[in-house]
Amino acid sequence: MTTTTTTLTLNESWLSRRNAFDWVFAALVLAGGLFAFVRYAHAMDVYEKVILLGAMPAVIWLGWFWRPLAVLGLVVAAASLLGITSYQGDLARAESVFWLKYFLSSQSAILWMSVLFFMSTAFYWLGFFGGKQADALEAIGSRVAWAAVALALTGTMVRWYESHLLGPDIGHIPVSNLYEVFVLFCWITTVFYLYYESHYRTRSLGAFVMLVVSAAVGFLLWYTLVREAHEIQPLVPALQSWWMKLHVPANFIGYGTFSLAAMVAFAYLIKQQASETRWYKLTPIWLLGVALCFVPVAFRQRAQEAGGSYWVVYAAISALIAAGILLGRKRIAQRLPAPQVLDDVMYKAITVGFAFFTIATVLGALWAADAWGGYWSWDPKETWALIVWLNYAAWLHMRLVKGLRGTVAAWWALAGLAVTTFAFLGVNMFLSGLHSYGTL
Repeated sequence: MTTTTTTLTLNESWLSRRNAFDWVFAALVLAGGLFAFVRYAHAMDVYEKVILLGAMPAVIWLGWFWRPLAVLGLVVAAASLLGITSYQGDLARAESVFWLKYFLSSQSAILWMSVLFFMSTAFYWLGFFGGKQADALEAIGSRVAWAAVALALTGTMVRWYESHLLGPDIGHIPVSNLYEVFVLFCWITTVFYLYYESHYRTRSLGAFVMLVVSAAVGFLLWYTLVREAHEIQPLVPALQSWWMKLHVPANFIGYGTFSLAAMVAFAYLIKQQASETRWYKLTPIWLLGVALCFVPVAFRQRAQEAGGSYWVVYAAISALIAAGILLGRKRIAQRLPAPQVLDDVMYKAITVGFAFFTIATVLGALWAADAWGGYWSWDPKETWALIVWLNYAAWLHMRLVKGLRGTVAAWWALAGLAVTTFAFLGVNMFLSGLHSYGTL
C-alpha cells in the first residue's frame, strides 16, 4: 500500500508541474506529427513511420524536460513553415521572395547561423574582460547562440524541403555530406552546452565551447567556398537507407559532447595553471596554438583552391586567440566556475557522448550489414570509430572504478578531441575505404 501511494504521489507531482504552455506544446507536436503521417504516409516505408510516431512522444518529453527546447521547437517550426510555404513549390522563388532570399532559404539561414555563432563567441569572450558589464555581455552571447541554433535548424528543415523540390529521387534528410553534418555538429554542440549553462548557472564556459563551434563554422565556410558544398546533391547508393536518419544524428551527439568535454577540460587546465609565471610551462595554451596552426598546414594544398588567403586569415585569428588566452589567463580563471563544476560537466558530457556514440556504432554495424553484407569490415572509418569508443570507455572505466579526477582526466579528455577529430575528418582527408564518399 505504501509503495502504491508513493508512486501515485510521484506521478501526480510530475503532472502537476505541467503548465498550460506544456500542454499546448504537446498538442501542437501531436497535431503536426499526425498531419505529417496522414499527408505523407504513402511516401514512407514502415521504418520511417515508426520513427515518426516514436519522435512525437520523444519531442514532447524533451520539451517538458527542458522548456527552452519547446520554445526553440515552436520558433523553428514557425520559421520553417514560413520558408517552405513561401516557395510554393518553386525553387526559383528563393531569388525573388524577400524572406527566402535574405533569411529563410537554407543557404541564407545557414549563413546567418555562421555569423551569429561568431558573434556569440565574441560576446562570451568579451565577458571575461567586460568588468561590470561581464554578465550582460555573456547573456548576449547566450541569446545569440540560441538564435544561431534556431537558424541552423530552420536552414536544415528548409534544405530538406528544397531537396524534395529538386526531384522525388533527390529528397533526403540533410545529414549526408560534410556540409550538412557540420551544421548538425554546430547546433548539437551548442544545445548541449546551453543546457549545461542553464543547469549549472554559469555562462563563462561558453567562451571555450563556442571556440570549437566557431572553428567548425570556419571550416564550413571554407568548404562552401571551395567545393560549393551548399548545392544539394543526390544521395550515393550507400546512403540511400533509412539507417542514415538514425546513425548520423546519434554519431554527432557523440562528436558534439566529446568536443564540449574537451573544451571544458581546456578551461579546467587554464584555471589550474592561471598562477603559473613560466610561460613555457603553460602547456595547454601552447598546444592550442600548435593545433590551430596545424589546420592551415593540413589544408595547404586545398588552400590554393581558395586563393590561399583564407587559411592565412584563419591562422592569424587563431594566433590572436591563443595570445589573448595566454595574456588574460588570470582574469579568465577568476570567472570560470570551481574546478569541481568543470570536472562534473566534463564527466557528464563524456557520459552522454559515450552512450550515443555506442548506439551510433551499433546502428552503423547494422547499416553496414544491410549495405555491404557484413557488420564489420575494418574499414578505416570503422577502425577509428572503435578507437574513439575504446578511448572514452577507458576514460569512464578509470573514472568510475579508479576515481579518475582533476588534471589527468582533463588532459585525457583534451587528447580525446584529437582522436575524435581524426576519426571525423582525418580519415576523410588521409585515408580511404568504404566511406570514401565522405572525402574532402
